[in-house]
Amino acid sequence: MNSPETRYARSGNVHIAYQIVGDGPFDIVFVQGFLSNLEVQWEDPGLSHMFNRLGAFARVIIFDKRGSGLSDRVTDMPDLETRMDDVRAVMDAAGSAQAALIGGSEGGPMSILFAATYPQRTRALVLYGAYAHFHSWVLSAQQVEAFVASAEDNWGTGSSLASFAPNMVSNERFRAWWARFERLGTSPAGAIALARMNALIDVRDVLPSVRVPTLVLHRDRDPRVRLAAGRYLAAHIAGAKYVEIPGDDHPIWVGDTDRVVDEIEEFLTGVRPAPEPDRVLATVFSADVREPLRRGSGRSKPWLERLSQYRAMSESLLRQHRGREIGARPDGTTAMFDGPVRALRCALALRAAARSLDMVLLGGVHTGEVEIAGMAVGGAAVQAAASLTALARADEILVSTTVRDIVPGSGLRFTEAGDRRVSRVLILGDDAPPRAATVALSRRETEIIVAVARGLTNGEIAIQFGLSEHTVKRHVGNILTKLDLGNRSAAAVYAVQHGLL
Repeated sequence: MNSPETRYARSGNVHIAYQIVGDGPFDIVFVQGFLSNLEVQWEDPGLSHMFNRLGAFARVIIFDKRGSGLSDRVTDMPDLETRMDDVRAVMDAAGSAQAALIGGSEGGPMSILFAATYPQRTRALVLYGAYAHFHSWVLSAQQVEAFVASAEDNWGTGSSLASFAPNMVSNERFRAWWARFERLGTSPAGAIALARMNALIDVRDVLPSVRVPTLVLHRDRDPRVRLAAGRYLAAHIAGAKYVEIPGDDHPIWVGDTDRVVDEIEEFLTGVRPAPEPDRVLATVFSADVREPLRRGSGRSKPWLERLSQYRAMSESLLRQHRGREIGARPDGTTAMFDGPVRALRCALALRAAARSLDMVLLGGVHTGEVEIAGMAVGGAAVQAAASLTALARADEILVSTTVRDIVPGSGLRFTEAGDRRVSRVLILGDDAPPRAATVALSRRETEIIVAVARGLTNGEIAIQFGLSEHTVKRHVGNILTKLDLGNRSAAAVYAVQHGLL
């Protein structure tokens, strides 16, 4: 989604970038962790979802700390006191006399110091994945120097992801976004300076001076900040409420973010948000992909490599069509949609994606009630979609007549499938002719995006067209820039959606 308007507050001679989300009855100042970039962070669904959830019950003020993101770069990294002054400057610029502070990770110590120093301006304090002493609960001195050595060579590649969110390492979209988040969050020198400054943090003696209502949240298998850090904070802040949340990723916006926000909302408002309905109407799409009996292109790409490419394209297409994956299998997936047309168009796009990789897709689509219990989804509609998939033949998407009957005027085509010995089953036909590309690509760019969609590496594309690998890399970069795409998987999806294959 588009990010809110970015504004600037003046703190001494430094400009601090900030944004405001929501217009609730009280203010929240969100103090971010090691990295931030106010505009790039809205590109990630988890982060934008978290800020929108907070903005549903409060006015949320978020900012980039000096030296990072959109705020002024500085020659020397500031101490906690200077950063505390920056918070006051942002609050003043936003017209906030008092706010609840949410300090995530590295933002925790500064939030602790602010709450103890300015209790009249602090409505409450929420600490997530935070710590009072860096070396005790985050990294040892030797580990800090190892990070510094790594940052010299690897900053901006996303290599730090495994240390923060191990469950996201296999997610190609998130890995690419994280690398960009690193680059636009701060420079390599800035990352090194931040790491060394953080290593000096010790606010243990400040904790008894915190006299505002405090909530401490910590994931029980946090890979970055040890669980003992959260327990220590809760034990040494008078009256603090402590909640351990299941999870083994560190960023607040990864994993079960809704559970985290539920705890924050209940603590700050006294009301826990209403649970999601147990039963809702949804359209469920179930799909398997398989090796064709006869390979059409003679390509030598291994199955698992093509399957990885298909999963990346599938993730992008589900996101575009507002689908939510509710079940993954070794060679397939199940997803739910809030509208049948989106589900059907996504099914067609996924079939085209499978074809582009010399795979065949077998699918089933049904609209009905699903049961929701936390993150788990099941029920009759899920079972019906799976049953249709089991009946489908290679390259077929079977659809219940229930779906057909609620999509009049969609332009989608269906044919009878009477030979299945099951009534009320239809076959979804190919969609209308593909849309013309909205951005003109040159002939060579079109050839290269098609090759990318077929899973060829830059080296293989160079051989195919008699180009240098550097030239291919430049062409791919130009294509991504011209089409405003984030990575090669997005380019492959674009090629499928616009009929370039």
